[in-house]
Amino acid sequence: MVYQAKASHIGSCLSIADILAVLYDQVLKVNPADLNWPLRDRFILSKGHAAAVLYAVLAEKGFFPKEHLETYCQEGSPYIGHVSHHVPGVEISTGSLGHGLSIGCGMALAGQRAKQPYKTVVALSDGELQEGSVWEAALFAGHHRLNHLAAIVDYNKIQSFGRVKEVLDLEPLADKWKAFQWSVHEIDGHDHGQLLNCLCQVPSEQGKPTVIIAHTIKGKGISFMENNLEWHYKTPNSQELQEALKELERPS
Repeated sequence: MVYQAKASHIGSCLSIADILAVLYDQVLKVNPADLNWPLRDRFILSKGHAAAVLYAVLAEKGFFPKEHLETYCQEGSPYIGHVSHHVPGVEISTGSLGHGLSIGCGMALAGQRAKQPYKTVVALSDGELQEGSVWEAALFAGHHRLNHLAAIVDYNKIQSFGRVKEVLDLEPLADKWKAFQWSVHEIDGHDHGQLLNCLCQVPSEQGKPTVIIAHTIKGKGISFMENNLEWHYKTPNSQELQEALKELERPS
């Protein structure tokens, strides 16, 4: 998809592929045949630049035909380069960073007040945590004890123009969330067992929102992309595409 569209953000897509696989295969209660099912779990990809991987997952789950993915980033297509709510299965358009958690708080608060059991899950990038609005939402969620809300931080430690530590250091990250009254889990974001274990603890019995700090690798699964800043924006050429597909097809 990224190669054909001459688009970007493949590294950001690969760092959360395992997270989305676990969410949509084993955790989220959603129904492609009933997009507005009131009791569905809500998922927000706040790091909306990783749209390609979310569209791919939704196609795999039957929200729309896989052939639609061929129109990714093409003129007139709803499958644009940042997540669009015009795509079946997408709750909200995202891409301007720092808004997803606030929207998730609103959804979670609505569910709490209506005594509905659905979960709201928000995936954020690490660079996104440099936005002040994220911490306003975090404070709100802790105060209102939104225990059906989960945030997943894609902590791949690379943002658009540098390493997170060099641009604006987030550490001690876990302590910050704890101070905002969140239940905190710090895990390997590519370990499906760890991801599932944490996500199955939502809603939190402690009456707190849950944050999963998922340590990930940008460009995971493709050797020349892994931990490489270039692949935040770079598009693979034809040779790189073939090399990448070969690596992904090898048994792990």
